[in-house]
Amino acid sequence: MSEKVNFLYQQWLNLAVDDEDVVNELKDINGNETEVSDRFYKDLEFGTGGLRGKLGAGTNRMNIYTVRKTTLGLAAYLSNNYTTPSVAISYDSRRKSHLFAKETAQVFISCGIHVKMYDRLMPTPMLSFAIRHLECSAGVMITASHNPAEYNGYKVYGADGCQITDNAAAAITKCIASADPFSQSKFSPATTLQSSKLFEEISQSVIEQYYNAILTERVGNPKQKDLSIVYSPLHGSGLEPVMATLKMAGYTNIKVVPNQKEPNGNFPTCPYPNPELPEALSEGIKFLSEVGGDLLLATDPDCDRVGVVSEGYVLSGNEIGILLLDYICKSRIGNSTMPNNPIAIKTIVTTQMAEKVAKQYGVELINVLTGFKYIGEYIGQLEGNGEENRYIFGFEESCGYLSGTYARDKDAVNAVLLICDMAAHYMESGITLAEKLMSLYETHGFYECALDSFAFEGESGLAAMKNLTDSLRNEAPDSVFGIPAKKCIDYLDTAQTKGLPKSNVLEYTLTDNTLLTVRPSGTEPKMKIYYQVTRNSKNEAQKALNSLRKKISKLFQEA
Repeated sequence: MSEKVNFLYQQWLNLAVDDEDVVNELKDINGNETEVSDRFYKDLEFGTGGLRGKLGAGTNRMNIYTVRKTTLGLAAYLSNNYTTPSVAISYDSRRKSHLFAKETAQVFISCGIHVKMYDRLMPTPMLSFAIRHLECSAGVMITASHNPAEYNGYKVYGADGCQITDNAAAAITKCIASADPFSQSKFSPATTLQSSKLFEEISQSVIEQYYNAILTERVGNPKQKDLSIVYSPLHGSGLEPVMATLKMAGYTNIKVVPNQKEPNGNFPTCPYPNPELPEALSEGIKFLSEVGGDLLLATDPDCDRVGVVSEGYVLSGNEIGILLLDYICKSRIGNSTMPNNPIAIKTIVTTQMAEKVAKQYGVELINVLTGFKYIGEYIGQLEGNGEENRYIFGFEESCGYLSGTYARDKDAVNAVLLICDMAAHYMESGITLAEKLMSLYETHGFYECALDSFAFEGESGLAAMKNLTDSLRNEAPDSVFGIPAKKCIDYLDTAQTKGLPKSNVLEYTLTDNTLLTVRPSGTEPKMKIYYQVTRNSKNEAQKALNSLRKKISKLFQEA
């Protein structure tokens, strides 16, 4: 154990006394060098996604001290850049989310920064909306999105409602480095929040205006309101806003998965509450079968992603996006609301099938880096040019969608209503979403996409992941993992990417035109491999995809 790690551990033993869970964990690991080192060998990395990590004691964990240190740094940054800064705060159902939100509010207030905070758990898109609506300087969302129960996080948003840029993240990181999380006399007790002149609760009227903003994004008003909807918030924050907007839209035949209705940060029925994964939807699928519903929708804990099951078919994030893109384009043309020179936006790892759909309807398709913040930033650029009305839809393969400019992050509340309207629209013609999807495949080609994540845990894992990425970059463009390739795009080279910001991503086109994208995660110790296979039938595409995934998985197992 290094001297630095030992110093930090002893410091925390002496000073980290405000949270009993942290106190007990520090005592429990005493004498275990491996456990101590894992918690203190580095700080949780702050970036454009803020912080994300496992809950626990230490600088490499999410706790009130890492939250406090980060908030002090963010407060210093805001004070340097705004005369009278203000911050909006929200939180989801995860363990300690409310505690971290209150801690964040206390620190901002102690630094003289005005805080506007929801009085109950609310989704990420509602924070993005509130920042812009209330003209705040920044926003903080306490969530780890779709990660397992042992994780939590701290997302930071700018005044534009987007997650912060690389430049802002770098400037905030410098401020965080000099912050002292143990200067306890600086902070007010939580009980003083309500009485502080710098604190206000975000009103119900703001929530209602958010709902109204979503309702204005409807592109159709189907007559068929008998759609039988099964919904699961996966123990998260989606129940209130999703149910409210569906009922305002006229849907009444809605049943909530009973054992996933209440917020619960332990996620007892879905340990990995990610609606991209069929296993996270298993309880909902079972309930859907029992009640005979038409559609299952499930949102993740901070309600910015949605999963869908139609007629027993689990739709992928790409497939939902393609269906919505086609529906929005067709509906807007049909009701004469399609703007001149319309734009849709997707991320680079999202299905290329979108290019064919967009071309069919005369829509310009923009590709941006992975992460919905880049879609939000592009919307901001359109707004700056007075062209925000050109934007009709944005999506990413990880079940994130947004059809309006009222928010600058993906919004599952918006997506749920669009999906229900779309399903009801096709129901009028006796068509299910699964059947509509098949017709789109028959028109545009059979695209099969997948994502595999390979974990690299601990300090040695991070080094191994870096070494692997470096070796792949050195071998490009002729091969990837020993598989022949005919083209490689290195996203660190802006000349190859038409001016996109630099990103640690390698995109390979294999000799059979399969697209393989390698991306070390920016928020987790994982390497992500994205696959896009195109064939003349669904069966052929699935076989080719499965074969490639097995080959690469074997290579990682042998590494």
